[in-house]
Amino acid sequence: MINTASIPAVAISLWVLAAFSAVTWALIIIKGIQQFRFGRSNRRYSKVFWASANLQVASEIKSDPSALTRLAIAGFDALRPSGPGAGEQDLEHSWDRHELLERNLRQQIHRERRALESGLAVLATVGSTSPFVGLFGTVWGIMNAMRRIGALGNASIDVVAGPIGEALVATGIGIAVAVPAVLAYNFFLRKLKSRTADLDDFAHDFVNLAQRATFRLDRSVRVSDVKRAHRGEAHHESHPHELAVVSTKAS
Repeated sequence: MINTASIPAVAISLWVLAAFSAVTWALIIIKGIQQFRFGRSNRRYSKVFWASANLQVASEIKSDPSALTRLAIAGFDALRPSGPGAGEQDLEHSWDRHELLERNLRQQIHRERRALESGLAVLATVGSTSPFVGLFGTVWGIMNAMRRIGALGNASIDVVAGPIGEALVATGIGIAVAVPAVLAYNFFLRKLKSRTADLDDFAHDFVNLAQRATFRLDRSVRVSDVKRAHRGEAHHESHPHELAVVSTKAS
């Protein structure tokens, strides 16, 4: 028969729960910072994007890296023509421009979703297994306590309370570790759904804007050229020759 007293199962369970707790709180901090940066950078880019005159101007926006920025870049890459000499008979360029745009946006949304999902499986695992790890330590501790009681031949409350009480601590710690993990998992899962819905809405609006632009962007046009063209239109009557030069650059 296995000598359960020689195996420190309760101590091992407590150390495992301590590791689970450390991982849980580290993930809570990391995911919290990630969600904060995600929301702040997306709001910043969205404000600049919707303030742009058109998609051509929006494609030249220089902004901090964000999910919306990467999603927009994926869309702009689908709208821009291929480089000089690039063949369009291969599989990469065999898509219709509309289909290519939707494909790029969909793939980028999946990438952003995977980034937001990272760590959630660990939280779910800790939340579901921690009570059982604690229960395992408790059961093993009670087995040792019963063995000691049988060896002493005395089942009084003074003999039983100490060993069994120590064993029950493992169950309590297991529940204490599981609760934050479950709460954090539910919170970040709700945030994931909300962020993904925001990306889907932006992608839908982007497709509508691209449709108005006939799914084309001019790779050579720059924001500086567009601004100079606008200034040239304002001085059309006084500087007709200068306007013609600026318009040529913008085209």
